[in-house]
Amino acid sequence: MTESLILEERKDSIKFGFEKTGKTAIKCESNSVSGAVSQRACVYCGARVVLNPITDAFHIVHGPIGCASYTWDIRGSLTSGSDLYRNSFSTDLTEQDIVFGGEKKLSAAIDEVVQKHNPKVIFVYATCIVGVIGDDVEAVCRHAEKKHGTRVIPVKSPGFSGNKSYGYKMACNAILELLKPHNDIPKTNGVNILGDFNLAGEMWIIKNYLNEIGIPVVSTITGDAGYDNLIKAPSARLNLVQCAGSMTYLAKKMEEKMDIPFIKVSFFGVEDTSQSLIRIAEAIGTEENIQKAKQFTQSETERLRPMLEKYRSRLEGKKAAIYVGGGFKAISLIRQFNQMGIETVVVGTQTGKPEEYEIITNLVGQNAVILDDANPAELETFMKEKEADILVGGVKERPLAYKLGIAFCDHNHERKHALAGYEGVVNFTKEINLSMNSPVWEYIKQET
Repeated sequence: MTESLILEERKDSIKFGFEKTGKTAIKCESNSVSGAVSQRACVYCGARVVLNPITDAFHIVHGPIGCASYTWDIRGSLTSGSDLYRNSFSTDLTEQDIVFGGEKKLSAAIDEVVQKHNPKVIFVYATCIVGVIGDDVEAVCRHAEKKHGTRVIPVKSPGFSGNKSYGYKMACNAILELLKPHNDIPKTNGVNILGDFNLAGEMWIIKNYLNEIGIPVVSTITGDAGYDNLIKAPSARLNLVQCAGSMTYLAKKMEEKMDIPFIKVSFFGVEDTSQSLIRIAEAIGTEENIQKAKQFTQSETERLRPMLEKYRSRLEGKKAAIYVGGGFKAISLIRQFNQMGIETVVVGTQTGKPEEYEIITNLVGQNAVILDDANPAELETFMKEKEADILVGGVKERPLAYKLGIAFCDHNHERKHALAGYEGVVNFTKEINLSMNSPVWEYIKQET
């Protein structure tokens, strides 16, 4: 079968639609096929990106050095305290370790870390090769914790054991294990923020907003989080889930084990930011908090209106393609583009869920293409077919956009400028305008 026919079949299967039952026709939440090239990351990567922003934790990667290298300092997460998380520690398994086992090497690595640094918590990641050779990482961690009196928590994350979403779950299980001794601490009137990783300081922006409306933040999971901050999380009265893909599982478990309800929020775009702040005030605050939230969001919306109207005239009629990690982020991006007058013609995610794809289909036009776990060839085909002017994605998608001669916006975890909150709306709008309306694209068209 030719490549064009394969892509046509793929297009028919992924084009979004509804069955008569009301269920989505798109297939999602499945494991990537081994050996296939897609944009979806592995289990280990999913676990590491969730836990890595814990600023004073030691992250020991039990596996070959390549796994540690791949995820070394990969997020643009900022810290107000320790910067230990920017280092990467590995047992650096070699052929000899693979033949004879790596448990002794892992045990020695933990001993060395405790002796030299005396950390409060150590996370140990089991990678693909460890899953193959069968090292009992859990037993090594239990022994080390008993020996040193330090929390040593295994993260079961062999890359081949599922997909990136499963890695999120393994990270959440590690957090639950960390919190277990503190599950019954007394409640305080405050919230936890789940699923913001303080990329370019976005956690600080959100905390400032909550401070404006009088809502205290108990713990942040995991942006700019430290051990002492994390263990207070069971005392909160409400969990705010910002990244639904990575943190809904944890929120449900915390509701079950710690009696903390949760709501899903988004701080991308004027509409989502305003609605989220009001919903938070209504969920946990007093009438005074609610009024403060309404006044603050109205004031910020009015402040941004002239800027948004100015840029809309430059962007209206353009077409955008989106390929991001989770469905919740894609939804917020579509809403932002709608506000700019930009039509979303291609949208895809790595870990989107059926209910998120239902929302997406109601936000985009009838002829938009919606993808789950696409590969680069598919993205290229659909962007060319739909004549997209810009691609919003991550570092893996950047070369694809430039290859096609279209604009690009990095909305992934490597970025160094904030895109959340009202400040993020300004940054995002200006970046989209600068990238999409750059004269370089006209020169490229002339050359080709």
